[in-house]
Amino acid sequence: MAVTIRVAEGEADLALVRDVRREVFVVEQNVPEELEYDEFDATSEHLLAVGADGVALGTGRLIFGEQALELTGGVEGRVLLGRLAVVKAARGTGLGVELVRAIEAAGVARGAVELELHAQVQALGFYERLGYAAEGPVYDDAGIPHRTMTRAL
Repeated sequence: MAVTIRVAEGEADLALVRDVRREVFVVEQNVPEELEYDEFDATSEHLLAVGADGVALGTGRLIFGEQALELTGGVEGRVLLGRLAVVKAARGTGLGVELVRAIEAAGVARGAVELELHAQVQALGFYERLGYAAEGPVYDDAGIPHRTMTRAL
């Protein structure tokens, strides 16, 4: 599967990002739409994966700077990966791994030395295979059990 991962730029790309997130989180996982889109969307760097035909297949976002400090408990050099989503048709292709690695690279480009993410419990194994370690207890986010994970970059 030929896929391009790029930084989402412009309203057309951001609409594709929202479409993927709506399909995966709102429709499939029943996350309330008002919780899915938040104040961090406007200032995050969004990555978008598209097929050769231009169809959006996946996305993820990078929160950095002051907002990352606020959300990660003030850990200097830490950025936050979030809203990682791959549409059903592209699951099992390695696209999720490619998106995580692209977001990590975007974090490194912004000077990050560590990345934090808030994984759905059912996805812990995926992130562990990529070198992430779970921290702290399981907690609820939008009705879905999550756990914080980190990895040095």
